[in-house]
Amino acid sequence: MKQGMTMAALLLAATMGLQAQKPMKAPKGGKAISDELIGIFFEDISSSADGGLYAELVENGSFEYSPVERDGWGAGTAWKQARPGHSLGMLEVRKDQGIHPNNPTYMRLHVERVKEFYDYKGWKGYGLENAGFKGISVKGGKKYDFSVFLRNGESQGKQVRVVLGVPQGWGKDPKVLAEATLSVDSKDWKKYEAVLTPAEDCTNAVLQVLVLNTGVMDVDMVSLMPQDTYKGHGLRKDMAEALADLHPKFLRFPGGCVVHGGGDGFWNTYRWKTTVGPKETRRQLKNTWGYHQSMGLGYYEYFQFCEDLNMEPLPILPCGVSCQGTNGGWAMWPHQAQEVCPMSEMDEWVQDALDLIEWANGDATTKWGAVRAAAGHPEPFGLKYLGIGNEEKISPEFAERFKYMYDKVRKAHPEIIIVGTAGPGSHPENPDYEAGWKLAEELGMPIIDEHYYEKNDYFLKSRQYDKYPRTRKTKVYLGEYAAKDKKLIDALAEGLYLLHVERNADIVCMTSYAPLFAKKDATNWNPDLIYFDNERTYLTCSYYVQQLFGLSSGQYYYGDCVRFEGDAAGIQQPQEDVHYGQSVVLNVKTRKLYVKLVNATGEEKEADINLSRFPIKKQCVKTVLAGDAEQENNYEAQPIKPKKTTIKAEKKFDIDLEPYSMVMLEYQL
Repeated sequence: MKQGMTMAALLLAATMGLQAQKPMKAPKGGKAISDELIGIFFEDISSSADGGLYAELVENGSFEYSPVERDGWGAGTAWKQARPGHSLGMLEVRKDQGIHPNNPTYMRLHVERVKEFYDYKGWKGYGLENAGFKGISVKGGKKYDFSVFLRNGESQGKQVRVVLGVPQGWGKDPKVLAEATLSVDSKDWKKYEAVLTPAEDCTNAVLQVLVLNTGVMDVDMVSLMPQDTYKGHGLRKDMAEALADLHPKFLRFPGGCVVHGGGDGFWNTYRWKTTVGPKETRRQLKNTWGYHQSMGLGYYEYFQFCEDLNMEPLPILPCGVSCQGTNGGWAMWPHQAQEVCPMSEMDEWVQDALDLIEWANGDATTKWGAVRAAAGHPEPFGLKYLGIGNEEKISPEFAERFKYMYDKVRKAHPEIIIVGTAGPGSHPENPDYEAGWKLAEELGMPIIDEHYYEKNDYFLKSRQYDKYPRTRKTKVYLGEYAAKDKKLIDALAEGLYLLHVERNADIVCMTSYAPLFAKKDATNWNPDLIYFDNERTYLTCSYYVQQLFGLSSGQYYYGDCVRFEGDAAGIQQPQEDVHYGQSVVLNVKTRKLYVKLVNATGEEKEADINLSRFPIKKQCVKTVLAGDAEQENNYEAQPIKPKKTTIKAEKKFDIDLEPYSMVMLEYQL
């Protein structure tokens, strides 16, 4: 109990605190809008998963890399022979009697000599060495969980030494940072574990698995994971925190072109069921962007991350139609290049959707709910949205299969909100856009997903959603968009466009920038919202614009509180071809009011603001993002960051906007 306060006083204070958090009644003049407007879209592009958000430090730990994925690749990619003390042996790639049919490949070690006739600094053993994703980055004093599946080829037990070390150059053994010894006696596959605590920081460590006895040893599923992951769920902490700081309301996953196999076709289609079991049973796959995906980051981890960030999950499923880019189909554009499954096989794709809903929402007594519970989550995840298809060409074949799947899922689960697709390039002049909207209106589709990437001029000028008919029942999800360069002016163009989207958030219910992540030395697509390497993240100015919009979500939009000097009476900016604008959003749940202003011109702009209808309190938090319009803002440049100050709150005032700036004012009501 606080000194000087009675129990009654404490109860009164608590009651008053609860009353302060009660939702408020919105003042007149507001328009109801979506409060799920800002979300994130994660696709495994530009090495975003393995070597990125998924915190695993060992590359190709299951030996499943394949020449099909990239020329020169194979089971031994990212590995090399380790022969401390001039030990002798041989490595053999095997596929018989593996851990699981989904994970058939493993490495067999034939150990002939574990130590030279002289003692070479006490080192001995024969085995494997892995340098991770261009170096294993570890911190001194932090704990790392090592695990491996081993199978002893003889009846006599063996010792296996695990070494985390610093490379010392050709012909020299690594300097030891941490080590452990495992006793291996099982002639069947068995998981072995140890905790490694490095003595010092290292950005380019290697991991060695060394057999200390002669004979045969089978090795698979080598893993090194930091214990310090985001909420202990296996995601790299700094990258996950960067997403949490965006305050997203939903997560769309796993793609993107990854969903339907991209240019590879059906054989490479992402199937969720092979990503939710124990990691040694998951089916790894070629990534459509030209590398490997281990599925260590699978559907279970996506749903768990949604729960950790209080986001709605929005999984996207294929519907029996491949990407129109299959087998070089982009060269044939706009003609048909899709692979389609026979209609007689469509029930398989439908069942995948029905089983996913059961996995996410069923109790632990159901078939798929039991799979989720066995993974460690007995309570349902609470799936609300389900996407079918990803920007496929709206061909007659696609429309037939989509409609079949849509009707079956809606009949079985009318509570699930289906998100469809408007095809690639969602512009009114695109025939796929027209066909996609025609299909949406025919089916009464709840939400349609639009995608477009354009130069900043498009986002500075276009106000397309002002023209969308208010009679449509189908809402818009702007699932992928970005200005095509990465300068401050591009971020401001995106911010100006989002002001337009907020004004139309009775029609546009969700948005997500794309792509989300890119590793700086393995980038498939530019620009991206967040760049990263093994050590840190690089947040772009577009990231900070998204963050401001994520922070300022609400349920009501007010367009008549701000007037720019020189505008005619009754004009609400942003208008077409006008490069400045405003938005005022009220969150009745948090009792907060947000005024956002963007000036994407080279001149100072004055805005008159009238907040008389709102019961604002004494202080206001002001955030400003401003700088040189042409300044690059990626991992090669000095980042442009917003500056935050606390100022006196006023109900009527003028504000001068710097050239090339965005300002947000936040009020507690």
